[in-house]
Amino acid sequence: MSIHDKFDATFKALASPVRRQILDDLKDQPLTTGALCSHFADIDRCTVMQHLKVLEEAGLVIAERRGRERWNHLNAMPIQDIHDRWIGPHAAAASARLARFKQAVEAQKIGREANSPAE
Repeated sequence: MSIHDKFDATFKALASPVRRQILDDLKDQPLTTGALCSHFADIDRCTVMQHLKVLEEAGLVIAERRGRERWNHLNAMPIQDIHDRWIGPHAAAASARLARFKQAVEAQKIGREANSPAE
């Protein structure tokens, strides 16, 4: 799978509010599939399992079998990869533009104050 395919799978997985909620639920600790299903009273177990499959395929969830239970663990690395590739650089560029704009506005303000007649 190419890096572009991995990013596409991650974005696809993050596109669903149910899948984002599952990731939020797994943020602090791994949960069994049964525990995750109990968080979604309005959808059935089969649908939750389909969402988990998409998350697994994107590498966002790692499933571990313990006896009859399936424990789901968050793997935040694909989200970190997106941050490193897009969010960080774009935020840095936007911050740099805002800093330059602020400096220009402040310089303009100082120039006006220096040129204004004293009262």
